[in-house]
Amino acid sequence: MNASELIDSAEQFHMNTYARFPIVFARAAGTKVWDIDGKEYTDFLSGIGVLNLGHCPPKVVDAFCAQAHELGHVSNLFYTELQVELAARLGRLGGGRVFFANSGAEANEGALKLARRWGKLNFSPEKTGYVTALKSFHGRTLATLAATGQPEKNQLFEPLPAGFKHVPFNEIDALAAAVDDSTCAVMLEVVQGESGVWPASADYLAAVRRLCDERGVLLIFDEVQTGMGRTGKFFAFEHFNVQPDIITLAKSLAGGFPIGAVIARDEVAAAFNPGDHGSTFGGGPAVCAAALAALDIVKDDRLVERSAIVGEYFKARLKSLADETGLIEDVRGLGLMIGLTLKGADARTIVIALLDKGFIINSVGDRILRFLPPLIIAEAEIDAMLAALKEVLEA
Repeated sequence: MNASELIDSAEQFHMNTYARFPIVFARAAGTKVWDIDGKEYTDFLSGIGVLNLGHCPPKVVDAFCAQAHELGHVSNLFYTELQVELAARLGRLGGGRVFFANSGAEANEGALKLARRWGKLNFSPEKTGYVTALKSFHGRTLATLAATGQPEKNQLFEPLPAGFKHVPFNEIDALAAAVDDSTCAVMLEVVQGESGVWPASADYLAAVRRLCDERGVLLIFDEVQTGMGRTGKFFAFEHFNVQPDIITLAKSLAGGFPIGAVIARDEVAAAFNPGDHGSTFGGGPAVCAAALAALDIVKDDRLVERSAIVGEYFKARLKSLADETGLIEDVRGLGLMIGLTLKGADARTIVIALLDKGFIINSVGDRILRFLPPLIIAEAEIDAMLAALKEVLEA
């Protein structure tokens, strides 16, 4: 089928849950993607932060395929070598014990369940509530949607699970007022990604950590989008020298294959006993092989350091573009997680115009553009995209 026929078939058989662009992608490698007609695009979105290593990284694909030929799946009633090895590596990086899931939403569900179980065991049956931030995004299951501080997303599915409070991000007084004896955990993104790339302040995160310690509350950092070097540190919280009690990871952890992880310090992880939580596919052999290969690439190719260096280059060039055009209000972000706010322009129109020029970026609302390129992106590719963006802005 050609592109038009495929899109028509999708309209017939897919549920109407995505506002898709009329493009059918067929293959990809590195920073490039090609559609079914052979047109080339440079990807500045990484499958929404999934492809930190680029598309189809050969070492990851080879590791996955080789393991799939040996042992593709086994239930979590048994051990597998690669799952144990991956848990050990993540546990050392995050400072705790690991549970494997299949996605960011599932990882966040696991973290929420663990925190509630910990609160009940260590305090009282009533210590079951959570405080999260407005503009946050934690997933699309009912519980993670309840945790998400975006009414336009979660009001459609009310009534949602009870026990969630949302407060303004970066405002410690509002958070302190919301935390009470029923609160078991505060869940935050160190950089709010889905709502437009809004970093936390250092003073705020330090104050949140002190507050949680004083009130007997766990601190959960959702690093689903910010982890694996995206911000110029392996975890975004490393920028601020604040250690959480629970960390969640997913997206780029296995270089494009589906996996999620919860890392909790030992005393917190001990709240789970056999049967309290589980996952049929979580931590399967093939995806663990892919994740181990991905971790090797991040380390061996120094992609965390590269993210920091190239991210600074990217932001500096965007700020120069803002000065040149007068059409950009703000540029912000950490590493290669960057957002900009436009002065009144239609962000989606700009995204469409850049697609026509062969560049994939993302819009958030009417005025925000978001950039999440692979950590292997080259300065020359950034320059080419910014030249196209300047043309589009000035038009």
